[in-house]
Amino acid sequence: MKNTAILLRFDGTAYHGWQTQMRDVTVCSTLKQAIEKTVGHAVSLTGCGRTDAGVHARRYVANFRTDSTITMERLPFALNAHLPGDIVVRAAAAVGERFHAVGSLEKKEYTYRIYNDRHRDPFERSRAYFYPYALDVDVMRAAARMFLGKHDFAAVRTQGSSVKSTIRTVFYFDVEKKDKFIELRVCADGFLYNMVRAMVGTVMYASRGKLSPDEIPALLESRNRGLTGPTVPACGLYMTGLWYREGVDAQWLSQ
Repeated sequence: MKNTAILLRFDGTAYHGWQTQMRDVTVCSTLKQAIEKTVGHAVSLTGCGRTDAGVHARRYVANFRTDSTITMERLPFALNAHLPGDIVVRAAAAVGERFHAVGSLEKKEYTYRIYNDRHRDPFERSRAYFYPYALDVDVMRAAARMFLGKHDFAAVRTQGSSVKSTIRTVFYFDVEKKDKFIELRVCADGFLYNMVRAMVGTVMYASRGKLSPDEIPALLESRNRGLTGPTVPACGLYMTGLWYREGVDAQWLSQ
């Protein structure tokens, strides 16, 4: 059976995250059903990361093994015929036996979107965090810089999944104002449960004067989740970038 990687996008509004659950509809379970209808046999599907209910992905990679003779060029079209409109497979590729959607990852990027205006936009209701109060982008940038580098990120982690280590390396954490939107892009070699949403909440706290950017290193050293900012809503979070050590290249991922 050949190891197959697929690149997809999804709007996570209707789903309880990626991971298959007993009673709830998830992206993984929906995609797995479509794959099995297409290839004609059961598959084990591995995604590049767990996402919470309501989180979106502009780039997401999964892999499975199949003996189907459908070509990689035709496979996305065949899968999309069995998928709802909020999940789309963009590309497929035959990859080496060692390729693993999670294990082969080198780093990934999330983007958080804040709709910062006095009035909400109904078209962004489930795709951005509506925040009607003033935010100081310069302060947010100063706070974001404090997260760069290798740290113990237990202070911005929600309990809920077991990990061997809470130490991660953040390569960049950029804040950009785009008209009524503020977008925060963060790239790291891995993320803890709710880490990005808590980091964004902490940066927003700094903007609101509830803490100083200079306090953030000490807050991280404390490892105390109660001292950092709130976990912002899932609707503003998108997986937007993936980098692999092997198997797939940047050009394939940019489709």
